[in-house]
Formats: sequence, structure tokens, C-alpha cells
Amino acid sequence: MARAWLQGAAIVAMAVALLATGARAETIGGALAKAYLNNPDINQQRAAVRVQDENIPKANAGYMPDVSAEGDAAMSNTLASGLGAGYPNPLDVSSRPRGYGVTVTQNVWNGDRTGNSVRQAESGVFGAREQLRNTEQNVLLSAVGYYMDVMRDTAILDLDRNNVEVLQEQLRQTQDRFNVGEVTRTDVAQAEASLAGARATALGAQSQLQASLANYRQAIGDDPKSLTPVAPLIRQLPKVLPEAIAISQLEHPAIVAMLHGIDAAALQVKIAEGALYPTVGLTGQVTKRFDVSGDPVGSQALTESLMGQITIPIWDGGATYAGTRQAKEQLGQTELQTDLQRDKVRAAVVAAWGANSNSSGVLRAARAEVQAAEVALAGVREEAKVGQRTTLDVLNAQQALLNARVQLVTAQHDSVVNSYSLLSAVGRLSIQTLGLAVPEYDPRVHFDQVKNKLWGVRTPDGK
Repeated sequence: MARAWLQGAAIVAMAVALLATGARAETIGGALAKAYLNNPDINQQRAAVRVQDENIPKANAGYMPDVSAEGDAAMSNTLASGLGAGYPNPLDVSSRPRGYGVTVTQNVWNGDRTGNSVRQAESGVFGAREQLRNTEQNVLLSAVGYYMDVMRDTAILDLDRNNVEVLQEQLRQTQDRFNVGEVTRTDVAQAEASLAGARATALGAQSQLQASLANYRQAIGDDPKSLTPVAPLIRQLPKVLPEAIAISQLEHPAIVAMLHGIDAAALQVKIAEGALYPTVGLTGQVTKRFDVSGDPVGSQALTESLMGQITIPIWDGGATYAGTRQAKEQLGQTELQTDLQRDKVRAAVVAAWGANSNSSGVLRAARAEVQAAEVALAGVREEAKVGQRTTLDVLNAQQALLNARVQLVTAQHDSVVNSYSLLSAVGRLSIQTLGLAVPEYDPRVHFDQVKNKLWGVRTPDGK
């Protein structure tokens, strides 16, 4: 009997209390799919990856020639007199000097700064993809937490409201017994105080549920209408703690993103050092001029030139040397930040492993507490009927049972969240691991669309 009541008051309260009549149930998979598609944090990080993609064609531009065209036009009038016996009349000459040309400048070698810039841009793209994967993990974990928060808070509110009804009945019975002289006014006051406290607790639970509903909508993009119970993850989790730590150090996106950051910082050192090397370039120019100054009116001139140039840096006040040293220090800083990130991830894995491992024990203890509290309340009520227990004893036993049921609901909530937290800590909380039926966002599509794009201001989506 006690076990049946446990399942009805705790587990069923978490699920059935949420079911709207005739509404289709929402599963955790469906909720996470909505979060994956609609969450603004994920979408803005996808946009950040697309921003990084454009650094590839920007860096590749260093291999391309720089082509420019120029043109000019003017009016000129020359009036001359007193030129001698051979020129009896003043000289009046009008002309319209004008021309156009095309200049092509091609970098031949610049200390390999272009090649290193391209590789640095690629590292930035890979790092941004890992940051996106980390954001997806965090959003999915938050969505699981808010999903379970709604279920927990709904169940707790249902328990609190049920407790108010029980205490109302307890107050009515105590008042009847007071009227016939079986109890004192103190017993009535105790029942009234318990009822007032229960009503306040129910109002607090209602406020907490409203906050959880708001968080759910923010993370998932929809209002929860009918949530189904969730089982903790088992199959997807590592079997032992050393395995979990090893996986996290290799696969966690926060660590992988930092490793790409190290690559980018190392390439920045090479780029800075490249400024110390000579620069070799070619410049070709074609110019057409009309009414060339000093030539007869109507004359034309076509000029073609090709020039090779080498520039050897000697000294720029020390700025290039300082920039190189600064890049090396930034590389060292990034390496230290990566070590710090490794330690943070390891600590998170250990903490998540401990919490998840203890969840089953906490859940068993909570169930045992509910069973014992139910038996205790039933006994106290029977003893109170024959005068062996006071009204306060009954009220305390009723409150102990309520607290035990709330702890059970909380333990059920925590067991699910802890399992997802462990999967996130090792770096494997993803739609692929969870088997979500949702199209995967592939950042390589946009990358392939823009990496060789040489002109045009419209983005691939038409903006």
C-alpha cells in the first residue's frame, strides 16, 4: 500500500499533473530538438562561425593581384605673345589633356605572411566550430535542467496543494473535537498555524513554477504543455571515472577550441616575424594619354610598364620586434589558458561523476524515507484517536511526510540532470549521442560557399 502511494504521489505527480486534457505529450527528445533549432544562443554562435568563415577569403586575397583603374581629364588654354618676328600674332592654343590607365600589383613573396594568415584563419574557423559545439552542449544541458525543473516544481506544487487540503480537513476535525471538549483551543491554533504555513508554501511553490516555466520558454522556445517523465542516461555514459576523464581531455569542445587557439597564436608569431623579411612584388601598368603636354594638339601616347620591386626592412623604431615578442607572450598565455581549461574540465568531470554516482543512493534513501514517513503518519493518527498523541504530533508527522515526498521529487529531478551533466562534462552531450530526430547544422556548408568567393557583397543566404 505504501509503495503504491509513493508511486502515485511522487512519480505520477511529476507526469500526470502536467498532462493537459487531449494534449500530445512532449518528450525530452522533442524539447531538446526545439532548443537545438530555436535557441538564440545557439543561433548567434552559428552566426559567429559564419563570421569566422569570411576570414578565409580575406586571407586568400593576399595571393591575388590588386587591380585598380584610374582616369583624369582637364582643360588647358595657352596664350602667348611677343614671340619674335616670326610670330606676328599672339599664340592661342587650347587642349584637353586626358587619359586612363590600369595598374596591377602582384605580391610575389612577403615573408610567407599570406600563407600563415590563411592557416591562422583556418585555425580560427575550427576553433569557432568547437565553440559552437560547446554552446550546443551548454544549451542542451540547460534545456534538460529547465525541463526537469518544470516537472519537479509542478509536482511540488501539486503536493503542497494536496497538503493544504489535508490540513484543511485536519483543522475541521480538530475544530469538531474542540467543540465536544476532546481537545483544547491550543490544538485548534496549532492546526490553523499549520494550514496558514501550508498555504504560504503553496504560493511560494507556484512562484517557483512560474520562474521555471519562463526559463523553459527561453531555452526551448515554446511553452511546456504536457511533459513526459525522463529516465537518467546510462548507456551513453563512460563506465569508470578514468575513462570519463580521458575522454574529456581529448573530446571536450572547450579544450579542442583552446588547442586551435594555440595554433592561431603560433601562426601569429610567424606572421609577426615575416615582417622582418624582404618583400618582393611586381607592378604592371598600362596608360593611354590624349593631348599630351608639349606635343601637338590631338596627339596620343600609350605607355606600358612592368616593374619588379624588392623592399628590405632595416629598422622601424623597434615596432616589429616588439610585435614579435608580444606575439610570443600571447602564445605562452594561450598555452597556460589551455592548461587551465584542462584542469577545469577534469574537475567538472570528477564532480559530475560523484553527483551521478550518488544519485541512485539518494533516490533509494528518499523512497525509504517516504515509506517510513507514511507508516509513521498512519500510526500517529491512530494513536491520536485514542489520546496517545497530540494534534501537534499529527501535524509534525504530516509535515515530515510532505518534506519526504518533496525530497523524493527533487531526487528524481537530480538523478536525471546529473546524468546529463556527466555526459556534458566529458564533452559528448550532442544530438548525435542523444539520437535526436532533428536535422544537424553543418557549418561546412557555409564554409564551402565562401572560401573561394572572389567578389560579391551578398551572403549565401541572400542578405
